[in-house]
Amino acid sequence: METLAEPLKVHGVDVVKDTLIPRLAVDGVTIDYVTPRQRVRATQSVSFDVLPADRFVLLGPSGCGKSTLLKAVAGFLKPAAGEIRLDGESIRGPGPDRLVVFQDFEQLMPWKSVLQNVTFPLRIARRLDRREAIERALLTLEKVGLRQFADAHPHTLSGGMKQRVAIARALAMEPKILLMDEPFAALDALTRRRMQEELLALCDQTSSTLLFVTHSIEEAQIVGNRVLLLSPHPGRVRAELDCSGDTLKSLGSPATQERGQRIHRLLFETPI
Repeated sequence: METLAEPLKVHGVDVVKDTLIPRLAVDGVTIDYVTPRQRVRATQSVSFDVLPADRFVLLGPSGCGKSTLLKAVAGFLKPAAGEIRLDGESIRGPGPDRLVVFQDFEQLMPWKSVLQNVTFPLRIARRLDRREAIERALLTLEKVGLRQFADAHPHTLSGGMKQRVAIARALAMEPKILLMDEPFAALDALTRRRMQEELLALCDQTSSTLLFVTHSIEEAQIVGNRVLLLSPHPGRVRAELDCSGDTLKSLGSPATQERGQRIHRLLFETPI
Protein backbone atom coordinates (compact mmCIF):
# COMPACT_ATOMS: atom_id res chain seq x y z
CA MET A 1 0.00 0.00 0.00
CA GLU A 2 1.21 3.50 -0.80
CA THR A 3 1.19 5.87 2.17
CA LEU A 4 1.29 9.64 2.55
CA ALA A 5 4.50 11.49 3.24
CA GLU A 6 5.23 12.95 6.67
CA PRO A 7 4.39 15.48 7.97
CA LEU A 8 0.74 15.89 7.02
CA LYS A 9 -1.51 18.90 7.51
CA VAL A 10 -4.56 19.04 9.78
CA HIS A 11 -6.44 22.31 9.25
CA GLY A 12 -3.32 23.86 7.74
CA VAL A 13 -0.97 22.90 10.59
CA ASP A 14 1.97 20.56 10.03
CA VAL A 15 1.81 17.58 12.37
CA VAL A 16 3.65 14.29 12.64
CA LYS A 17 1.06 11.54 12.19
CA ASP A 18 2.69 9.08 14.59
CA THR A 19 2.48 11.59 17.49
CA LEU A 20 -1.33 11.86 17.36
CA ILE A 21 -3.79 9.46 18.97
CA PRO A 22 -6.37 8.40 16.38
CA ARG A 23 -9.94 9.49 16.89
CA LEU A 24 -10.99 6.45 14.84
CA ALA A 25 -8.99 3.25 14.29
CA VAL A 26 -10.12 0.68 11.72
CA ASP A 27 -7.92 -2.37 12.24
CA GLY A 28 -7.94 -5.27 9.77
CA VAL A 29 -11.68 -5.05 9.15
CA THR A 30 -13.34 -7.69 6.99
CA ILE A 31 -17.10 -7.38 6.45
CA ASP A 32 -19.39 -10.04 4.97
CA TYR A 33 -23.01 -9.89 3.91
CA VAL A 34 -24.63 -13.23 4.75
CA THR A 35 -27.81 -14.53 3.12
CA PRO A 36 -29.42 -17.99 3.43
CA ARG A 37 -27.72 -18.97 0.17
CA GLN A 38 -24.34 -17.27 0.19
CA ARG A 39 -21.75 -15.15 1.94
CA VAL A 40 -20.59 -12.06 0.03
CA ARG A 41 -17.34 -10.40 1.11
CA ALA A 42 -17.62 -6.61 1.00
CA THR A 43 -14.21 -5.62 2.43
CA GLN A 44 -11.01 -7.52 3.10
CA SER A 45 -8.61 -6.62 5.93
CA VAL A 46 -9.05 -2.84 5.69
CA SER A 47 -7.00 -0.71 8.08
CA PHE A 48 -6.76 3.06 8.52
CA ASP A 49 -6.65 5.72 11.24
CA VAL A 50 -8.62 8.97 11.33
CA LEU A 51 -7.00 11.72 13.38
CA PRO A 52 -8.79 14.44 15.36
CA ALA A 53 -9.95 17.22 12.99
CA ASP A 54 -9.16 15.05 9.95
CA ARG A 55 -11.29 15.27 6.84
CA PHE A 56 -10.76 11.65 5.85
CA VAL A 57 -12.23 10.41 2.55
CA LEU A 58 -12.96 6.87 1.40
CA LEU A 59 -12.75 6.80 -2.39
CA GLY A 60 -13.31 3.98 -4.82
CA PRO A 61 -15.56 2.52 -7.51
CA SER A 62 -19.08 1.28 -6.84
CA GLY A 63 -19.11 -1.96 -4.87
CA CYS A 64 -15.73 -1.43 -3.18
CA GLY A 65 -17.24 -1.31 0.31
CA LYS A 66 -17.06 2.43 1.06
CA SER A 67 -20.60 2.72 2.40
CA THR A 68 -20.27 -0.66 4.09
CA LEU A 69 -17.27 0.58 6.07
CA LEU A 70 -19.16 3.74 7.01
CA LYS A 71 -22.10 1.65 8.29
CA ALA A 72 -19.69 -0.46 10.33
CA VAL A 73 -18.15 2.67 11.88
CA ALA A 74 -21.68 3.87 12.67
CA GLY A 75 -22.29 0.56 14.45
CA PHE A 76 -24.95 -0.74 12.05
CA LEU A 77 -22.79 -3.66 10.83
CA LYS A 78 -20.53 -6.00 12.77
CA PRO A 79 -17.21 -6.94 11.15
CA ALA A 80 -16.52 -10.62 10.48
CA ALA A 81 -12.92 -9.93 11.46
CA GLY A 82 -10.93 -7.01 12.81
CA GLU A 83 -11.92 -4.20 15.13
CA ILE A 84 -13.14 -0.59 14.94
CA ARG A 85 -12.26 1.72 17.85
CA LEU A 86 -13.38 5.25 18.68
CA ASP A 87 -11.02 7.03 21.06
CA GLY A 88 -9.60 3.63 21.94
CA GLU A 89 -12.96 2.01 22.76
CA SER A 90 -14.28 -0.80 20.59
CA ILE A 91 -17.47 0.09 18.68
CA ARG A 92 -20.24 -2.39 19.45
CA GLY A 93 -23.33 -0.57 18.18
CA PRO A 94 -24.77 2.79 17.13
CA GLY A 95 -24.32 5.82 19.35
CA PRO A 96 -24.72 9.62 19.38
CA ASP A 97 -20.94 10.00 19.21
CA ARG A 98 -21.17 8.92 15.51
CA LEU A 99 -23.83 10.48 13.30
CA VAL A 100 -24.49 9.79 9.63
CA VAL A 101 -25.63 12.17 6.89
CA PHE A 102 -26.86 10.25 3.85
CA GLN A 103 -27.44 11.45 0.27
CA ASP A 104 -31.20 10.91 0.58
CA PHE A 105 -32.99 14.25 0.89
CA GLU A 106 -35.90 12.65 2.75
CA GLN A 107 -33.98 11.95 5.96
CA LEU A 108 -35.89 14.70 7.78
CA MET A 109 -39.22 14.24 9.56
CA PRO A 110 -41.69 15.97 7.19
CA TRP A 111 -44.26 16.78 9.88
CA LYS A 112 -41.73 18.73 11.96
CA SER A 113 -40.28 22.16 11.28
CA VAL A 114 -36.59 22.70 10.61
CA LEU A 115 -36.06 23.75 14.23
CA GLN A 116 -37.99 20.73 15.53
CA ASN A 117 -35.96 18.38 13.31
CA VAL A 118 -32.75 19.69 14.87
CA THR A 119 -34.00 19.83 18.46
CA PHE A 120 -35.67 16.40 18.52
CA PRO A 121 -32.48 14.29 18.83
CA LEU A 122 -31.05 16.80 21.29
CA ARG A 123 -34.02 16.25 23.59
CA ILE A 124 -34.01 12.43 23.17
CA ALA A 125 -30.33 11.47 22.94
CA ARG A 126 -28.61 14.38 24.68
CA ARG A 127 -31.48 14.86 27.14
CA LEU A 128 -31.32 18.64 27.00
CA ASP A 129 -34.26 20.61 28.26
CA ARG A 130 -36.39 22.50 25.75
CA ARG A 131 -34.62 25.85 26.18
CA GLU A 132 -31.12 24.36 25.90
CA ALA A 133 -32.08 22.32 22.84
CA ILE A 134 -33.59 25.33 21.06
CA GLU A 135 -30.56 27.52 21.82
CA ARG A 136 -28.13 24.92 20.49
CA ALA A 137 -30.30 24.19 17.44
CA LEU A 138 -30.60 27.88 16.50
CA LEU A 139 -26.86 28.38 16.91
CA THR A 140 -26.15 25.44 14.60
CA LEU A 141 -28.75 26.59 12.04
CA GLU A 142 -27.00 29.96 12.06
CA LYS A 143 -23.73 28.23 11.17
CA VAL A 144 -25.30 26.56 8.12
CA GLY A 145 -27.13 29.74 7.09
CA LEU A 146 -30.66 28.51 7.79
CA ARG A 147 -31.72 30.24 11.00
CA GLN A 148 -34.30 32.26 9.08
CA PHE A 149 -35.91 28.98 7.95
CA ALA A 150 -36.28 27.58 11.48
CA ASP A 151 -40.08 27.51 11.23
CA ALA A 152 -40.21 26.10 7.68
CA HIS A 153 -41.12 22.49 6.92
CA PRO A 154 -38.93 20.20 4.78
CA HIS A 155 -41.28 20.15 1.78
CA THR A 156 -40.70 23.90 1.32
CA LEU A 157 -36.91 23.53 1.10
CA SER A 158 -34.62 22.79 -1.82
CA GLY A 159 -32.48 19.67 -1.88
CA GLY A 160 -29.39 21.58 -0.81
CA MET A 161 -31.24 23.23 2.05
CA LYS A 162 -32.51 19.86 3.28
CA GLN A 163 -28.94 18.58 3.32
CA ARG A 164 -27.85 21.61 5.33
CA VAL A 165 -30.60 20.87 7.88
CA ALA A 166 -29.39 17.26 8.09
CA ILE A 167 -25.81 18.47 8.62
CA ALA A 168 -26.98 20.97 11.25
CA ARG A 169 -28.92 18.25 13.06
CA ALA A 170 -25.79 16.09 13.19
CA LEU A 171 -23.43 18.91 14.22
CA ALA A 172 -25.79 20.06 16.99
CA MET A 173 -25.30 16.67 18.63
CA GLU A 174 -21.56 17.41 18.84
CA PRO A 175 -20.53 13.93 17.70
CA LYS A 176 -16.95 12.77 18.04
CA ILE A 177 -16.98 12.01 14.31
CA LEU A 178 -19.36 13.03 11.52
CA LEU A 179 -20.02 10.32 8.93
CA MET A 180 -21.16 11.41 5.44
CA ASP A 181 -22.20 8.90 2.78
CA GLU A 182 -22.08 10.65 -0.62
CA PRO A 183 -24.20 13.47 0.82
CA PHE A 184 -24.05 15.67 -2.28
CA ALA A 185 -24.28 13.01 -5.01
CA ALA A 186 -27.90 13.77 -5.94
CA LEU A 187 -27.44 17.55 -6.13
CA ASP A 188 -26.94 19.55 -9.31
CA ALA A 189 -23.35 20.64 -10.03
CA LEU A 190 -23.70 24.24 -8.79
CA THR A 191 -25.47 23.27 -5.56
CA ARG A 192 -22.95 20.49 -4.97
CA ARG A 193 -20.06 22.95 -5.26
CA ARG A 194 -21.74 25.38 -2.84
CA MET A 195 -22.35 22.54 -0.35
CA GLN A 196 -18.69 21.50 -0.57
CA GLU A 197 -17.66 25.08 0.23
CA GLU A 198 -20.07 25.23 3.17
CA LEU A 199 -18.93 21.88 4.54
CA LEU A 200 -15.28 22.93 4.47
CA ALA A 201 -16.14 26.20 6.22
CA LEU A 202 -18.08 24.31 8.90
CA CYS A 203 -15.19 21.90 9.45
CA ASP A 204 -12.87 24.87 9.95
CA GLN A 205 -15.30 26.53 12.38
CA THR A 206 -15.97 23.46 14.48
CA SER A 207 -12.75 21.43 14.06
CA SER A 208 -15.02 18.46 13.37
CA THR A 209 -13.61 15.03 12.58
CA LEU A 210 -15.08 13.91 9.27
CA LEU A 211 -15.27 10.52 7.54
CA PHE A 212 -16.61 11.14 4.03
CA VAL A 213 -17.54 8.65 1.30
CA THR A 214 -17.51 9.60 -2.37
CA HIS A 215 -16.93 8.10 -5.82
CA SER A 216 -15.74 11.44 -7.24
CA ILE A 217 -11.99 11.97 -7.48
CA GLU A 218 -12.38 15.76 -7.61
CA GLU A 219 -14.67 15.82 -4.57
CA ALA A 220 -12.28 13.59 -2.63
CA GLN A 221 -9.42 15.99 -3.32
CA ILE A 222 -11.46 19.06 -2.39
CA VAL A 223 -13.05 17.71 0.78
CA GLY A 224 -10.30 15.48 2.13
CA ASN A 225 -6.96 16.30 3.64
CA ARG A 226 -6.34 12.52 3.54
CA VAL A 227 -7.81 10.14 0.98
CA LEU A 228 -7.91 6.34 1.22
CA LEU A 229 -8.26 4.53 -2.11
CA LEU A 230 -10.10 1.22 -2.14
CA SER A 231 -9.85 -1.49 -4.80
CA PRO A 232 -12.89 -3.01 -6.53
CA HIS A 233 -14.95 -5.69 -4.79
CA PRO A 234 -14.04 -6.88 -2.24
CA GLY A 235 -12.62 -3.59 -1.01
CA ARG A 236 -8.97 -3.59 -0.07
CA VAL A 237 -6.72 -0.63 0.68
CA ARG A 238 -4.95 0.43 -2.51
CA ALA A 239 -3.24 3.60 -1.24
CA GLU A 240 -3.47 6.52 1.16
CA LEU A 241 -2.67 10.00 -0.15
CA ASP A 242 -2.10 13.42 1.37
CA CYS A 243 -4.48 15.80 -0.45
CA SER A 244 -4.19 18.68 2.03
CA GLY A 245 -2.74 20.87 -0.74
CA ASP A 246 -5.79 20.41 -2.96
CA THR A 247 -8.48 23.06 -2.52
CA LEU A 248 -11.27 24.67 -4.51
CA LYS A 249 -8.81 27.41 -5.49
CA SER A 250 -6.16 24.94 -6.64
CA LEU A 251 -8.38 22.84 -8.93
CA GLY A 252 -6.75 24.16 -12.11
CA SER A 253 -3.19 23.96 -10.79
CA PRO A 254 -0.71 21.46 -12.27
CA ALA A 255 -0.08 19.87 -8.85
CA THR A 256 -3.76 19.19 -8.14
CA GLN A 257 -4.41 17.94 -11.65
CA GLU A 258 -1.40 15.63 -11.47
CA ARG A 259 -2.58 14.25 -8.13
CA GLY A 260 -6.00 13.60 -9.64
CA GLN A 261 -4.41 11.73 -12.54
CA ARG A 262 -2.31 9.74 -10.10
CA ILE A 263 -5.42 8.77 -8.13
CA HIS A 264 -7.10 7.67 -11.37
CA ARG A 265 -4.11 5.50 -12.27
CA LEU A 266 -4.03 3.91 -8.83
CA LEU A 267 -7.76 3.16 -8.91
CA PHE A 268 -8.15 1.91 -12.45
CA GLU A 269 -4.79 1.08 -14.03
CA THR A 270 -2.59 -0.47 -11.33
CA PRO A 271 -3.03 -4.25 -11.08
CA ILE A 272 -4.44 -5.48 -7.78
